Amino acid sequence: MSSQATLTLSTVEQALEMGLRADEFERIKEILGRTPNFCELSIFGVMWSEHCSYKNSIVWLKKLPKEGPHMLVEAGEENAGLVDIGDGLACCFKIESHNHPSALEPYQGAATGVGGINRDIFTMGARPVAQLNSLRFGNIELDRTKWLVRGVTKGIGDYGNAFGIPIVGGEVFFDDCYNTNPLVNAFSAGIMKKGDMISATSTGVGNPVFIVGSRTGKDGIHGASFASKDITEESAEDLPAVQVGDPFQEKLLLEATLELGKTDAVVGMQDMGAAGITCSSNEMSAAGEHGMELWLDKVPTRQAGMKDWEILLSESQERMLVVVEKGKEDIVNDIFDKWDLSCEEIGVVTEGNRVRYFMYGELVADVPCSDLVLGGGAPVYHREWSEPKYYQEWKKFNIDNVEQPSNLSLVAKYLAGHENIASKRWVYEQYDSMVGTVNMSTNSPTDAGIVNLKGSNKALAMTVDCNARMVNADPEEGCAMAVAEAARNIVCSGGVPSAITNCLNFGNPYNPEVYWQFVGAIKGMKKSCEKFNTPVTGGNVSFYNQMVTDEAETPVFPTPTIGMLGVIEDKSHITSLAFKGKSDLIYMLGTCDNDISSSEYLSSYHGIKESSTPKFDLDMEAELQNTLTKLIRAGVIESAHDVADGGTFITLLESAMVNNLGFDITTSSEIREDAFLFGESPSRVIVSVREVKEDRFLDLLKKSDLPFSLIGHVSKGEIRVDDQSFGEVSEYKSIYQDSLSKKLA
Repeated sequence: MSSQATLTLSTVEQALEMGLRADEFERIKEILGRTPNFCELSIFGVMWSEHCSYKNSIVWLKKLPKEGPHMLVEAGEENAGLVDIGDGLACCFKIESHNHPSALEPYQGAATGVGGINRDIFTMGARPVAQLNSLRFGNIELDRTKWLVRGVTKGIGDYGNAFGIPIVGGEVFFDDCYNTNPLVNAFSAGIMKKGDMISATSTGVGNPVFIVGSRTGKDGIHGASFASKDITEESAEDLPAVQVGDPFQEKLLLEATLELGKTDAVVGMQDMGAAGITCSSNEMSAAGEHGMELWLDKVPTRQAGMKDWEILLSESQERMLVVVEKGKEDIVNDIFDKWDLSCEEIGVVTEGNRVRYFMYGELVADVPCSDLVLGGGAPVYHREWSEPKYYQEWKKFNIDNVEQPSNLSLVAKYLAGHENIASKRWVYEQYDSMVGTVNMSTNSPTDAGIVNLKGSNKALAMTVDCNARMVNADPEEGCAMAVAEAARNIVCSGGVPSAITNCLNFGNPYNPEVYWQFVGAIKGMKKSCEKFNTPVTGGNVSFYNQMVTDEAETPVFPTPTIGMLGVIEDKSHITSLAFKGKSDLIYMLGTCDNDISSSEYLSSYHGIKESSTPKFDLDMEAELQNTLTKLIRAGVIESAHDVADGGTFITLLESAMVNNLGFDITTSSEIREDAFLFGESPSRVIVSVREVKEDRFLDLLKKSDLPFSLIGHVSKGEIRVDDQSFGEVSEYKSIYQDSLSKKLA
């Protein structure tokens, strides 16, 4: 260590400012055998941040199922998950959050979230083919919420459209709990030939290390640490921690990276996301059980005079770290010169586990990579948790204490126009859903996004799902239901669920009640994934999603967003949610309960927030999905749409509006009419059946243990419930399509 570096020793106060704890500072001193200098402390600060180390969650994440029939890469091994989809192809997919940056600078925060998740895909050698996003905002009447919605959606649209990847689905949800801290979760999927994966590893002593792509600037410095603390009234001061994206540069980087991947020059490659050069150099070195020397003064920068720690911690976008086989440097230089991208040799692979950083020949940091990374020597904590008082209190909710409205058609129109149910056309019209000609869901809407696999009879189905209100009411059951709903959406669309990625959005893990929510969600996810044989390929954990003031600490709803991938084994199995023809019969698969718990109807129309989740039976859910798959493959149903937000009525309405048809149904005499229409009991699907296929349809159903009922038929354009007119579907369609844009005006 140089004399100058030794003189600039760090302090425990600096450690605390970086989000480290006093005992962690002492542990760093033990690991190094001395007090770290400021540069080294900065490295530990970002690598041991919650965002990079998962120190408060890894104990529970390890309990999730990781093995499955299609898995090619286990969770945590690479930048993203990889599954076998047949025909010699593999699908690489992942979901990640960009919540904190989007709360401060929604346009760039969301845009760079899209850029980052796509780099995770193509750095492994896959070409991105589709994106989804899951967005949560606060009260739609607040000016701040409108500002956030406009910025986030424009950021997603501008970056994704310019990059050239279609957005094939997603979800948008509004609630007061997200007023300060929105959630921006981005999902990307890419296709590659099986066996062509580029690994994020560093091996081979003497192999050169390159940085390629954009130049390094001062944007995003300490971004990982920023993402690992609360949003407060002073968070605007952290604005430099938000990165700035350039989708056109990323498009060039995509093509150059994929071209490089086809050569034999690459040993390993990793994108520079959280913690920039610091994270990629240490993670690649630890994965390959080698060391590395990097010469920071050779890193191309956008600003003159950048300090060593600024270069190390910068999260400037559109950059990769590449380890190249010695003697093949010209291959790399030629490819990146062709694409007019920066490409500089900045280091070399070494023996041992030390990563050393130099600036103008001076050693500025010397750290052991194995003590910095997830699964290595990074801290692992067993947090305490406690059940909040509301949990048992909310279980006491009784539907009999809620008066049923006299005019349910007014309730139906209210829900059709509610921001959590109404069409998100205002949002998705900013996205290009057809670029690349892979989206098969645009003109024939399906419960999941459908992506065409050219040259194959197969297609991919993908979805993002999470009813955070349900998870808040009961984390274990709510998260199990979120996985089940994702699988149900895949099955309704004609696919077979394959695997999931998750984005776990929670409050402060040091809050025992928040951690109880987290533990419950993991338990629920585990049992559902095991039931549907959908292992977890990876994802990310985002804690500290809350608003902290002098008066209170208010976490968001626990929001474990599930991104699920499925395979449609024959494109003829693709099933739309749209009713096809007048007089088609409408059946409900599954059982409707006398329950309105945690429904949008109860929460928004009645203003009652205190209720538990509806009854959920995993075995019944599995029977529903298995039976529906058989019905689809037998060709006996015209449409399938799962019952979710807004209940049976909204499901029927969404199926009817596509072709401007109506429906005439009869509710059950055994339960309340509002529960039948607007309750959100899970494990139900609405299907339509042509009369000529009804006998065969029923024969197949009777071979299962699934309850079902005939509830009505498709009509010309009117909506009738229990022989009462609810109006014309055209009126509802106008409300459904236009309400969100009016509220955001």
